[in-house]
Amino acid sequence: MGLFLSLERSLALMLISLIAACTLSDCYDPLDPNGNITVTFDINQWIPEGYVARVTIQNYYQYRHVDKPGWKLGWTWAKNETILSMAGAFATKQGNCSSFKFQTPPHSCEKSPVIADLMPDALSENKPDGCCHGGLLAAWAINPSKSFSSFEMTIGNLVTNPNVQAPINLTLMAPGPGYTCDLIEDTDPSVYSDIGGKRQLQAYRTWKSTCTYSSFVANQAPVCCVSLSTFYNPKITSCPTCSCGCREADKNTVSCIREGYSEPESDSFDNNDIVQCTDHMCPVRIHWHIMTNYVTHWKVKLTISNYNYERNYSNWNVLIQHPGFSQSTTAYSFNSTMLPSFGFSDEVALFWGIEYYNDELLYAEEDKVGAVSTQILLRKDLDSFTLRNGWALPRRIYFNGEDCQMPLPDTFPMLPNVSSSLKPTNPVFLLCIYLTFKRLFT
Repeated sequence: MGLFLSLERSLALMLISLIAACTLSDCYDPLDPNGNITVTFDINQWIPEGYVARVTIQNYYQYRHVDKPGWKLGWTWAKNETILSMAGAFATKQGNCSSFKFQTPPHSCEKSPVIADLMPDALSENKPDGCCHGGLLAAWAINPSKSFSSFEMTIGNLVTNPNVQAPINLTLMAPGPGYTCDLIEDTDPSVYSDIGGKRQLQAYRTWKSTCTYSSFVANQAPVCCVSLSTFYNPKITSCPTCSCGCREADKNTVSCIREGYSEPESDSFDNNDIVQCTDHMCPVRIHWHIMTNYVTHWKVKLTISNYNYERNYSNWNVLIQHPGFSQSTTAYSFNSTMLPSFGFSDEVALFWGIEYYNDELLYAEEDKVGAVSTQILLRKDLDSFTLRNGWALPRRIYFNGEDCQMPLPDTFPMLPNVSSSLKPTNPVFLLCIYLTFKRLFT
Protein backbone atom coordinates (compact mmCIF):
# COMPACT_ATOMS: atom_id res chain seq x y z
CA MET A 1 0.00 0.00 0.00
CA GLY A 2 2.86 2.34 0.91
CA LEU A 3 4.44 1.71 -2.49
CA PHE A 4 1.25 2.74 -4.30
CA LEU A 5 0.94 5.90 -2.16
CA SER A 6 4.55 6.77 -2.92
CA LEU A 7 4.00 6.21 -6.65
CA GLU A 8 0.83 8.28 -6.61
CA ARG A 9 2.62 11.08 -4.76
CA SER A 10 5.45 11.02 -7.31
CA LEU A 11 3.04 11.22 -10.24
CA ALA A 12 1.23 14.11 -8.57
CA LEU A 13 4.52 15.98 -8.11
CA MET A 14 5.43 15.38 -11.76
CA LEU A 15 2.06 16.77 -12.85
CA ILE A 16 2.45 19.84 -10.63
CA SER A 17 5.96 20.40 -12.05
CA LEU A 18 4.64 20.20 -15.61
CA ILE A 19 1.88 22.68 -14.87
CA ALA A 20 4.35 25.00 -13.17
CA ALA A 21 6.69 24.78 -16.16
CA CYS A 22 3.86 25.78 -18.51
CA THR A 23 3.13 29.29 -17.21
CA LEU A 24 0.41 31.59 -18.45
CA SER A 25 2.80 33.41 -20.77
CA ASP A 26 4.00 30.08 -22.20
CA CYS A 27 0.67 28.47 -23.05
CA TYR A 28 -1.73 31.42 -23.16
CA ASP A 29 -0.94 35.10 -23.45
CA PRO A 30 -3.39 37.09 -21.29
CA LEU A 31 -2.24 40.32 -22.94
CA ASP A 32 -3.16 39.01 -26.42
CA PRO A 33 -5.83 36.35 -25.84
CA ASN A 34 -7.14 36.49 -29.42
CA GLY A 35 -3.74 36.36 -31.12
CA ASN A 36 -3.19 33.66 -33.76
CA ILE A 37 -2.05 33.09 -37.32
CA THR A 38 -4.95 32.02 -39.54
CA VAL A 39 -4.36 29.98 -42.70
CA THR A 40 -7.16 30.10 -45.30
CA PHE A 41 -7.55 27.94 -48.43
CA ASP A 42 -10.01 29.43 -50.96
CA ILE A 43 -10.99 27.33 -54.00
CA ASN A 44 -11.81 29.90 -56.67
CA GLN A 45 -11.88 27.75 -59.81
CA TRP A 46 -12.54 24.13 -60.78
CA ILE A 47 -10.45 22.55 -63.50
CA PRO A 48 -10.49 19.00 -64.96
CA GLU A 49 -9.21 16.70 -62.20
CA GLY A 50 -8.46 19.54 -59.82
CA TYR A 51 -8.90 23.12 -58.73
CA VAL A 52 -7.18 26.50 -58.35
CA ALA A 53 -6.79 27.74 -54.77
CA ARG A 54 -5.54 30.87 -53.08
CA VAL A 55 -3.84 30.38 -49.70
CA THR A 56 -3.63 33.30 -47.27
CA ILE A 57 -1.54 33.43 -44.09
CA GLN A 58 -2.84 36.19 -41.80
CA ASN A 59 -1.04 37.23 -38.62
CA TYR A 60 -3.52 38.37 -35.95
CA TYR A 61 -0.93 38.58 -33.18
CA GLN A 62 -0.83 42.13 -31.82
CA TYR A 63 2.92 42.19 -31.14
CA ARG A 64 4.39 38.90 -32.39
CA HIS A 65 5.76 39.14 -35.93
CA VAL A 66 7.40 36.63 -38.27
CA ASP A 67 11.04 37.53 -38.79
CA LYS A 68 13.78 36.33 -41.16
CA PRO A 69 14.17 33.85 -42.77
CA GLY A 70 10.35 33.79 -42.85
CA TRP A 71 7.48 31.33 -42.56
CA LYS A 72 7.28 27.82 -43.95
CA LEU A 73 3.90 26.17 -44.34
CA GLY A 74 3.40 22.43 -44.63
CA TRP A 75 0.56 19.92 -44.85
CA THR A 76 -0.27 16.40 -46.00
CA TRP A 77 -2.63 15.76 -48.91
CA ALA A 78 -5.75 13.74 -48.09
CA LYS A 79 -5.59 11.90 -51.44
CA ASN A 80 -3.14 11.86 -54.35
CA GLU A 81 -3.16 15.59 -55.06
CA THR A 82 -0.30 17.16 -56.97
CA ILE A 83 0.71 20.83 -57.20
CA LEU A 84 0.74 21.43 -60.95
CA SER A 85 1.85 25.06 -60.70
CA MET A 86 2.32 27.76 -58.11
CA ALA A 87 2.58 31.58 -58.08
CA GLY A 88 3.74 33.77 -55.21
CA ALA A 89 5.50 30.95 -53.33
CA PHE A 90 7.32 27.69 -54.01
CA ALA A 91 7.47 24.13 -52.73
CA THR A 92 10.91 23.38 -51.29
CA LYS A 93 10.94 19.88 -52.92
CA GLN A 94 9.58 18.68 -56.25
CA GLY A 95 9.46 15.05 -55.18
CA ASN A 96 8.98 12.02 -57.44
CA CYS A 97 7.03 13.10 -60.53
CA SER A 98 8.08 10.15 -62.72
CA SER A 99 4.45 9.12 -63.36
CA PHE A 100 3.89 12.32 -65.39
CA LYS A 101 5.83 11.08 -68.43
CA PHE A 102 4.12 12.91 -71.28
CA GLN A 103 3.10 16.10 -69.52
CA THR A 104 4.73 19.23 -68.21
CA PRO A 105 6.40 18.24 -64.94
CA PRO A 106 4.30 19.35 -61.94
CA HIS A 107 5.65 21.89 -59.51
CA SER A 108 5.59 19.35 -56.66
CA CYS A 109 4.50 15.74 -56.30
CA GLU A 110 5.31 15.55 -52.57
CA LYS A 111 2.69 13.91 -50.36
CA SER A 112 3.60 16.40 -47.63
CA PRO A 113 4.87 19.55 -49.37
CA VAL A 114 6.55 22.43 -47.55
CA ILE A 115 5.87 25.90 -48.97
CA ALA A 116 8.05 29.01 -48.63
CA ASP A 117 7.47 32.61 -49.67
CA LEU A 118 9.13 34.31 -52.64
CA MET A 119 11.30 37.41 -52.21
CA PRO A 120 9.96 40.86 -53.20
CA ASP A 121 12.15 40.90 -56.34
CA ALA A 122 10.34 37.86 -57.83
CA LEU A 123 9.35 38.03 -61.50
CA SER A 124 6.15 40.00 -62.07
CA GLU A 125 4.42 37.07 -63.83
CA ASN A 126 4.89 35.02 -60.68
CA LYS A 127 3.58 37.65 -58.26
CA PRO A 128 -0.15 37.57 -57.48
CA ASP A 129 -1.56 40.22 -55.16
CA GLY A 130 -0.46 39.96 -51.55
CA CYS A 131 2.56 37.76 -52.14
CA CYS A 132 6.29 37.83 -51.99
CA HIS A 133 7.37 39.40 -48.68
CA GLY A 134 10.29 37.05 -48.13
CA GLY A 135 8.27 35.19 -45.52
CA LEU A 136 7.93 38.21 -43.23
CA LEU A 137 4.66 39.03 -41.49
CA ALA A 138 4.27 42.24 -39.48
CA ALA A 139 2.48 42.29 -36.15
CA TRP A 140 -1.19 43.23 -36.49
CA ALA A 141 -1.01 46.26 -34.14
CA ILE A 142 2.07 47.67 -35.89
CA ASN A 143 1.34 47.29 -39.61
CA PRO A 144 -1.88 45.46 -40.59
CA SER A 145 -1.19 45.99 -44.31
CA LYS A 146 1.96 43.84 -44.06
CA SER A 147 0.57 41.26 -41.63
CA PHE A 148 -0.52 38.77 -44.31
CA SER A 149 0.83 36.91 -47.32
CA SER A 150 -0.94 35.02 -50.12
CA PHE A 151 -0.04 32.62 -52.90
CA GLU A 152 -1.92 30.67 -55.59
CA MET A 153 -1.60 27.04 -56.60
CA THR A 154 -3.18 24.80 -59.22
CA ILE A 155 -3.96 21.34 -57.87
CA GLY A 156 -4.44 18.27 -60.09
CA ASN A 157 -4.43 14.47 -60.11
CA LEU A 158 -7.95 14.21 -58.68
CA VAL A 159 -10.60 12.00 -60.27
CA THR A 160 -13.77 13.87 -59.29
CA ASN A 161 -14.08 17.42 -57.96
CA PRO A 162 -17.06 16.86 -55.61
CA ASN A 163 -14.91 14.57 -53.46
CA VAL A 164 -12.22 17.17 -52.84
CA GLN A 165 -10.95 16.99 -49.27
CA ALA A 166 -9.02 19.50 -47.22
CA PRO A 167 -5.35 18.80 -46.49
CA ILE A 168 -4.44 17.44 -43.06
CA ASN A 169 -1.63 17.90 -40.51
CA LEU A 170 -0.99 21.60 -41.12
CA THR A 171 2.37 22.80 -39.79
CA LEU A 172 3.78 26.31 -39.52
CA MET A 173 7.40 27.27 -38.93
CA ALA A 174 7.53 31.02 -38.34
CA PRO A 175 10.45 30.81 -38.62
CA GLY A 176 11.23 28.24 -35.91
CA PRO A 177 9.07 25.80 -33.96
CA GLY A 178 6.45 26.75 -31.39
CA TYR A 179 3.27 26.92 -33.49
CA THR A 180 0.48 24.35 -33.18
CA CYS A 181 -2.25 24.37 -35.85
CA ASP A 182 -5.85 23.22 -35.54
CA LEU A 183 -7.55 20.89 -37.99
CA ILE A 184 -8.22 22.38 -41.41
CA GLU A 185 -12.01 22.64 -41.52
CA ASP A 186 -14.74 23.73 -43.92
CA THR A 187 -16.08 27.23 -43.19
CA ASP A 188 -18.39 29.68 -44.92
CA PRO A 189 -16.95 30.59 -48.34
CA SER A 190 -14.82 33.74 -48.34
CA VAL A 191 -16.32 36.84 -49.94
CA TYR A 192 -14.06 39.48 -51.46
CA SER A 193 -14.46 42.54 -53.66
CA ASP A 194 -13.55 43.17 -57.29
CA ILE A 195 -13.61 46.14 -59.70
CA GLY A 196 -12.67 48.61 -56.97
CA GLY A 197 -15.25 47.26 -54.56
CA LYS A 198 -18.18 47.50 -57.00
CA ARG A 199 -18.57 43.73 -57.36
CA GLN A 200 -18.52 40.92 -54.81
CA LEU A 201 -16.98 37.52 -55.56
CA GLN A 202 -17.30 34.35 -53.52
CA ALA A 203 -15.02 31.34 -53.26
CA TYR A 204 -16.48 27.92 -54.15
CA ARG A 205 -15.14 26.39 -50.97
CA THR A 206 -13.10 27.68 -48.04
CA TRP A 207 -10.99 25.79 -45.51
CA LYS A 208 -9.41 27.40 -42.45
CA SER A 209 -7.02 26.59 -39.64
CA THR A 210 -5.67 28.69 -36.76
CA CYS A 211 -2.12 28.34 -35.47
CA THR A 212 -1.10 29.52 -31.99
CA TYR A 213 2.35 30.01 -30.50
CA SER A 214 3.69 28.62 -27.23
CA SER A 215 7.22 29.17 -25.93
CA PHE A 216 6.68 25.95 -23.96
CA VAL A 217 6.19 24.05 -27.22
CA ALA A 218 9.14 25.91 -28.79
CA ASN A 219 11.20 24.53 -25.88
CA GLN A 220 13.80 27.25 -25.85
CA ALA A 221 15.33 29.35 -23.10
CA PRO A 222 14.09 32.91 -22.43
CA VAL A 223 15.49 35.53 -24.80
CA CYS A 224 15.39 38.70 -22.71
CA CYS A 225 15.64 40.14 -19.23
CA VAL A 226 14.93 43.44 -17.48
CA SER A 227 17.20 45.71 -15.42
CA LEU A 228 16.11 48.79 -13.45
CA SER A 229 17.54 52.06 -12.14
CA THR A 230 16.29 55.41 -10.82
CA PHE A 231 17.53 58.95 -10.24
CA TYR A 232 16.73 58.73 -6.52
CA ASN A 233 18.76 55.62 -5.71
CA PRO A 234 22.34 54.85 -6.85
CA LYS A 235 21.59 51.12 -6.82
CA ILE A 236 21.14 49.47 -10.23
CA THR A 237 19.01 46.35 -10.23
CA SER A 238 20.62 44.02 -12.75
CA CYS A 239 18.93 41.25 -14.67
CA PRO A 240 18.45 38.15 -12.52
CA THR A 241 21.48 35.86 -12.66
CA CYS A 242 21.07 32.98 -15.15
CA SER A 243 17.91 34.59 -16.61
CA CYS A 244 18.54 32.95 -19.99
CA GLY A 245 21.17 30.39 -19.00
CA CYS A 246 24.30 30.37 -16.88
CA ARG A 247 27.69 31.60 -18.09
CA GLU A 248 30.80 29.46 -18.20
CA ALA A 249 32.98 29.23 -15.12
CA ASP A 250 35.80 31.12 -16.84
CA LYS A 251 34.98 34.80 -16.21
CA ASN A 252 37.54 35.89 -18.81
CA THR A 253 35.59 34.34 -21.69
CA VAL A 254 34.12 37.03 -23.93
CA SER A 255 31.69 35.06 -26.11
CA CYS A 256 29.41 32.22 -25.02
CA ILE A 257 26.94 29.87 -26.72
CA ARG A 258 23.64 30.33 -24.92
CA GLU A 259 22.33 27.21 -23.18
CA GLY A 260 18.86 25.85 -23.85
CA TYR A 261 18.74 27.10 -27.42
CA SER A 262 17.42 24.70 -30.05
CA GLU A 263 19.45 24.70 -33.25
CA PRO A 264 17.68 25.91 -36.40
CA GLU A 265 16.49 23.55 -39.10
CA SER A 266 18.58 25.09 -41.83
CA ASP A 267 21.69 27.18 -42.27
CA SER A 268 19.58 30.06 -43.57
CA PHE A 269 18.28 30.74 -40.09
CA ASP A 270 20.79 33.34 -38.96
CA ASN A 271 20.49 32.93 -35.19
CA ASN A 272 23.40 30.98 -33.71
CA ASP A 273 22.92 32.71 -30.34
CA ILE A 274 26.58 33.36 -29.76
CA VAL A 275 26.21 36.05 -27.12
CA GLN A 276 28.43 38.24 -25.01
CA CYS A 277 29.16 36.40 -21.76
CA THR A 278 27.17 37.98 -18.93
CA ASP A 279 25.70 36.87 -15.63
CA HIS A 280 22.23 36.86 -17.21
CA MET A 281 23.26 35.28 -20.57
CA CYS A 282 20.34 36.85 -22.43
CA PRO A 283 20.63 37.96 -26.07
CA VAL A 284 18.52 41.05 -25.26
CA ARG A 285 18.34 43.26 -22.18
CA ILE A 286 15.65 45.90 -21.56
CA HIS A 287 16.65 48.68 -19.16
CA TRP A 288 14.06 50.98 -17.51
CA HIS A 289 15.55 54.12 -15.91
CA ILE A 290 13.42 56.67 -14.08
CA MET A 291 15.09 59.96 -15.07
CA THR A 292 13.15 62.88 -13.63
CA ASN A 293 10.14 63.77 -11.52
CA TYR A 294 8.38 66.98 -12.64
CA VAL A 295 5.29 68.70 -11.23
CA THR A 296 2.80 67.28 -13.73
CA HIS A 297 4.94 64.74 -15.60
CA TRP A 298 7.71 62.21 -15.07
CA LYS A 299 10.31 60.93 -17.51
CA VAL A 300 11.77 57.49 -18.21
CA LYS A 301 14.60 56.30 -20.45
CA LEU A 302 14.00 52.94 -22.14
CA THR A 303 17.07 51.17 -23.59
CA ILE A 304 17.12 47.90 -25.53
CA SER A 305 20.53 46.24 -25.82
CA ASN A 306 21.53 43.38 -28.13
CA TYR A 307 24.20 41.04 -26.72
CA ASN A 308 24.02 38.67 -29.69
CA TYR A 309 27.24 38.70 -31.75
CA GLU A 310 25.70 37.38 -34.98
CA ARG A 311 22.11 38.53 -35.15
CA ASN A 312 20.35 41.80 -35.84
CA TYR A 313 16.74 42.09 -34.72
CA SER A 314 14.71 43.58 -37.57
CA ASN A 315 11.34 45.22 -36.88
CA TRP A 316 11.70 44.60 -33.13
CA ASN A 317 9.04 45.64 -30.65
CA VAL A 318 8.71 45.96 -26.88
CA LEU A 319 5.47 45.60 -24.92
CA ILE A 320 5.31 47.14 -21.43
CA GLN A 321 2.61 46.78 -18.80
CA HIS A 322 2.54 49.73 -16.39
CA PRO A 323 -0.19 51.67 -14.52
CA GLY A 324 1.37 54.98 -15.61
CA PHE A 325 0.29 54.39 -19.21
CA SER A 326 -3.29 55.26 -18.24
CA GLN A 327 -2.25 58.91 -18.81
CA SER A 328 -0.94 60.51 -22.01
CA THR A 329 2.47 59.21 -23.01
CA THR A 330 5.04 60.56 -25.48
CA ALA A 331 7.96 58.45 -26.78
CA TYR A 332 10.52 60.71 -28.49
CA SER A 333 12.53 58.17 -30.53
CA PHE A 334 10.17 55.17 -30.91
CA ASN A 335 6.76 54.63 -32.41
CA SER A 336 4.14 53.69 -29.82
CA THR A 337 0.49 52.77 -29.37
CA MET A 338 -1.76 51.66 -26.55
CA LEU A 339 -3.24 48.15 -26.61
CA PRO A 340 -6.35 46.79 -24.88
CA SER A 341 -5.59 45.64 -21.33
CA PHE A 342 -8.25 42.85 -21.36
CA GLY A 343 -9.37 43.44 -17.79
CA PHE A 344 -5.97 44.14 -16.24
CA SER A 345 -5.77 47.17 -13.96
CA ASP A 346 -2.41 48.15 -15.49
CA GLU A 347 -2.32 49.62 -19.00
CA VAL A 348 -0.30 48.16 -21.88
CA ALA A 349 1.86 50.14 -24.34
CA LEU A 350 3.63 48.84 -27.44
CA PHE A 351 6.86 50.45 -28.71
CA TRP A 352 8.75 49.80 -31.95
CA GLY A 353 11.45 51.42 -34.06
CA ILE A 354 11.10 54.21 -36.60
CA GLU A 355 11.64 52.96 -40.16
CA TYR A 356 15.13 53.64 -41.57
CA TYR A 357 16.20 55.14 -38.23
CA ASN A 358 16.19 52.55 -35.43
CA ASP A 359 13.88 49.74 -36.54
CA GLU A 360 16.86 47.36 -36.62
CA LEU A 361 18.61 46.43 -33.38
CA LEU A 362 22.19 45.80 -34.49
CA TYR A 363 24.33 42.94 -33.22
CA ALA A 364 27.02 43.34 -30.58
CA GLU A 365 30.69 43.94 -31.34
CA GLU A 366 33.70 43.11 -29.20
CA ASP A 367 33.83 46.44 -27.40
CA LYS A 368 30.12 47.33 -27.25
CA VAL A 369 26.58 46.02 -27.55
CA GLY A 370 24.04 47.13 -30.12
CA ALA A 371 21.40 49.38 -28.57
CA VAL A 372 18.42 51.62 -29.28
CA SER A 373 16.81 53.95 -26.75
CA THR A 374 14.17 56.59 -26.22
CA GLN A 375 13.00 58.96 -23.53
CA ILE A 376 9.34 58.61 -22.55
CA LEU A 377 7.40 61.50 -21.00
CA LEU A 378 4.35 60.42 -18.98
CA ARG A 379 1.65 62.67 -17.55
CA LYS A 380 0.91 62.10 -13.88
CA ASP A 381 -2.33 60.91 -12.40
CA LEU A 382 -1.89 62.87 -9.17
CA ASP A 383 -4.26 60.53 -7.32
CA SER A 384 -2.13 57.44 -7.95
CA PHE A 385 1.40 58.52 -8.88
CA THR A 386 4.11 57.69 -6.36
CA LEU A 387 7.77 56.73 -6.33
CA ARG A 388 7.26 54.49 -3.33
CA ASN A 389 7.22 50.70 -3.31
CA GLY A 390 8.34 50.34 -6.92
CA TRP A 391 5.10 51.79 -8.36
CA ALA A 392 7.02 53.62 -11.11
CA LEU A 393 8.71 50.41 -12.30
CA PRO A 394 7.15 48.15 -15.00
CA ARG A 395 4.99 45.16 -14.14
CA ARG A 396 5.85 43.08 -17.20
CA ILE A 397 7.90 43.50 -20.39
CA TYR A 398 7.86 41.49 -23.63
CA PHE A 399 10.40 41.62 -26.45
CA ASN A 400 9.13 40.43 -29.85
CA GLY A 401 6.31 38.62 -28.06
CA GLU A 402 8.60 36.80 -25.61
CA ASP A 403 8.13 37.35 -21.88
CA CYS A 404 11.28 38.90 -20.37
CA GLN A 405 12.67 37.79 -17.02
CA MET A 406 11.92 40.45 -14.39
CA PRO A 407 13.94 41.06 -11.21
CA LEU A 408 12.27 40.11 -7.93
CA PRO A 409 10.44 43.01 -6.21
CA ASP A 410 12.71 42.85 -3.14
CA THR A 411 15.65 43.80 -5.40
CA PHE A 412 14.00 46.93 -6.85
CA PRO A 413 15.74 50.29 -6.24
CA MET A 414 13.68 51.72 -3.40
CA LEU A 415 12.98 55.29 -2.33
CA PRO A 416 15.41 56.46 0.40
CA ASN A 417 13.76 57.09 3.79
CA VAL A 418 15.28 60.57 4.11
CA SER A 419 13.25 61.72 1.11
CA SER A 420 10.21 59.58 1.42
CA SER A 421 8.08 61.71 -0.82
CA LEU A 422 10.62 63.23 -3.24
CA LYS A 423 8.07 65.76 -4.39
CA PRO A 424 9.23 67.81 -7.36
CA THR A 425 10.46 71.30 -6.68
CA ASN A 426 7.97 73.99 -7.59
CA PRO A 427 9.54 76.22 -10.26
CA VAL A 428 7.65 79.28 -8.90
CA PHE A 429 9.22 78.65 -5.48
CA LEU A 430 12.69 78.48 -7.05
CA LEU A 431 12.06 81.75 -8.89
CA CYS A 432 11.07 83.49 -5.65
CA ILE A 433 14.27 82.31 -3.94
CA TYR A 434 16.33 83.53 -6.87
CA LEU A 435 14.69 87.00 -6.89
CA THR A 436 15.11 87.33 -3.11
CA PHE A 437 18.84 86.55 -3.27
CA LYS A 438 19.23 88.88 -6.21
CA ARG A 439 17.76 91.80 -4.19
CA LEU A 440 19.96 91.02 -1.18
CA PHE A 441 23.24 90.99 -3.10
CA THR A 442 22.70 93.76 -5.66
